[in-house]
Amino acid sequence: MLQPFFQNTLIEAGCDEAGRGCYAGPVFAAAVILPRDFAHPLLNDSKQVTEKNRNELRMLIESAALSFAVAQVDHEEIDRINILKASFKAMHLAIDQLKTRPQLLLIDGNRFIPYKKLPHHCIIKGDGKYTSIAAASILAKTHRDAYMQQLHAEFPQYDWENNKGYGTAKHRAAIEKFGLCTYHRKSFSIVPVQQALFTNKNT
Repeated sequence: MLQPFFQNTLIEAGCDEAGRGCYAGPVFAAAVILPRDFAHPLLNDSKQVTEKNRNELRMLIESAALSFAVAQVDHEEIDRINILKASFKAMHLAIDQLKTRPQLLLIDGNRFIPYKKLPHHCIIKGDGKYTSIAAASILAKTHRDAYMQQLHAEFPQYDWENNKGYGTAKHRAAIEKFGLCTYHRKSFSIVPVQQALFTNKNT
């Protein structure tokens, strides 16, 4: 059972990311401020919700939220600054866009780079504990999945339509056959060094 709020006086924003462990594409993050009476029986950590229900929840959350924002950091910046810093930057960019300024941030995970002077709490597996973090996980996941569907049209051989950039057997087999494309994260140890030198920028 998700808890509606961490406390009862400050305006809370839940924050979560999607795509940290992927081989390709951006990392996305969302920040969500929900009304105090928001609840939905299907809402949970996005990994525990079916794709159909995630997409339904996305519409409900975006309609009901007092404020929400989604941001991304692309594969090139991930390679420059590392995936952990890129995840935090994506969260910061999402918080920047909130129309209502939160007074407390609830962060999924055990680490975070402080955002300005706002207090925050890191909550391990927070997307399965607090409503606002679960909502952020749904938005980050659905927005990223939609983005990877677009990239699939450009590089269908990697099966991003289905794996969304994660290292499935089919994705790894395609990398062995075609090499890395422009959207792959080159700083990740995806293929042997001699293969990683090849970048396939065509079909």
